[in-house]
Amino acid sequence: MAHSPYPIPEATLSWEQEIKKSRFIAHLAHTPDPGAAKAFIASIRESDQNAAHHCWAFIAGAPGDSQALGFSDDGEPSGTAGKPILAQLQGSGLGEITAVVSRYFGGIKLGTGGLVRAYGGTVAHALSRLDTRERLIMERLSLRAEYSDMALLEGLLTQSGTHWERVDYGVLVSGVLLVDARSLDSLCQQIRDRTQGRVVARPVTD
Repeated sequence: MAHSPYPIPEATLSWEQEIKKSRFIAHLAHTPDPGAAKAFIASIRESDQNAAHHCWAFIAGAPGDSQALGFSDDGEPSGTAGKPILAQLQGSGLGEITAVVSRYFGGIKLGTGGLVRAYGGTVAHALSRLDTRERLIMERLSLRAEYSDMALLEGLLTQSGTHWERVDYGVLVSGVLLVDARSLDSLCQQIRDRTQGRVVARPVTD
């Protein structure tokens, strides 16, 4: 699993251009999983029913996750729409993103090369205008501690930007921490060292 953060869309964006009387409208959105991607595609189809085609592609995960890809030419000649859209998304370095390009046919055929340039180019222009934010990769740590160690422990958590996902105050303090994956190993080591082994944090495996 990748530990490095990656950029994702901050908000939904639409951008339009006209090429030889055909209108190409790109819609970009943050879609963290394939279900969200398909729901966004369906919403564009529903809201823009007069378009001749709704071609799309998505990366519904981290940028390099080949298991989270999808694309469709939606009736355009094979290879002229979905793949060029996907190529732009992959080239952007973004993750968790879906692009739908709606086309209103203007009566002039563009040819296969023209379609590739039109669909890919429309998405490229839209991507250049997209605001993004960083998606941190978080891991879970299970932890159990005596109350006497909590002041030291809370100091370590604050220093590393770690916070509780859930915590129970019983005979011992126990719970699950959300940790930036990049600092997981060092935090476990610090907790062990600073408490002289009294507190042990273990990664939660699903």
